Amino acid sequence: MKDRTFSVLRLARPLRAWLQRFAFLSLAGAAIGLMLLARTDSAVLDSARMAVVDAVAPILDLASRPIATVRDTIQGAKEMAALKADNAELQARNQRLMHWQMAARRLEAENLALRELLQLVPDGPETSVTARVVTDAGGPFVRSLVVNAGERDGLRRGQAALTGVGMVGRVANVGLRSARVLLITDMNSRVPVVVGPQRERAVLAGNNSDRPRIEFLRPRVQVNPGDRVVTSGHGGVLPPGLPVGQVETVEKTAIEVEPFVDLHRLEFLRIVDHEMPGLLLVPEADG
Repeated sequence: MKDRTFSVLRLARPLRAWLQRFAFLSLAGAAIGLMLLARTDSAVLDSARMAVVDAVAPILDLASRPIATVRDTIQGAKEMAALKADNAELQARNQRLMHWQMAARRLEAENLALRELLQLVPDGPETSVTARVVTDAGGPFVRSLVVNAGERDGLRRGQAALTGVGMVGRVANVGLRSARVLLITDMNSRVPVVVGPQRERAVLAGNNSDRPRIEFLRPRVQVNPGDRVVTSGHGGVLPPGLPVGQVETVEKTAIEVEPFVDLHRLEFLRIVDHEMPGLLLVPEADG
């Protein structure tokens, strides 16, 4: 048995040496032959290539499935970690909202008790109309917009124009199907406001720039950048508490306010009517 194995190995050595010697030449010849075959009959080569691809495709598919499974597993683990983080954030946000809800309910109860104690006359019912901004009717001396709602929709002069962020202006002129809204930045705009946590009374005056100014503030009143500015409701024209903006700069000559609303990107406005008792008539605005 050993002699037979030894004889087979002895016969295989010359064959292996011959194959090693001519392997390069064989591969080069095969490559040249394939090149010549491709130039002479591409259809045969394409058929052979597709046959090889068809034969190898199932093997590659089986080999790629574990890789795809591992990739999907890793992606699922990442998504699960992200979901856990989002869930924790949502739970924390829910706790904060619950805290503010309890505080709001407590303040609502206190407010109701104080109203009953003072016998405060409540504001009238609030109605609103949503209108689309159809054009900018402003110019170098007028900052206003035209909306596609008018008298037939219940709009009247003096009503407040809002977005979900804050006050934009007030209705200055009303037609049957359209109305002109005077922006808070217009030089003809004057809005009674209160400023800061001390709720100091003042007037927000437009000056045809992007930042209206605070006027008629009492002397020696401390106003700081970041103080909120909301409507005061004085004069009975606009309802109180509408957010307008925040103090941007405080200088000796002027106090500028940055509006909460980007007045250059307005598409829809909510025209609010607070049927307040003793509503004053608003004079026609110039321009």
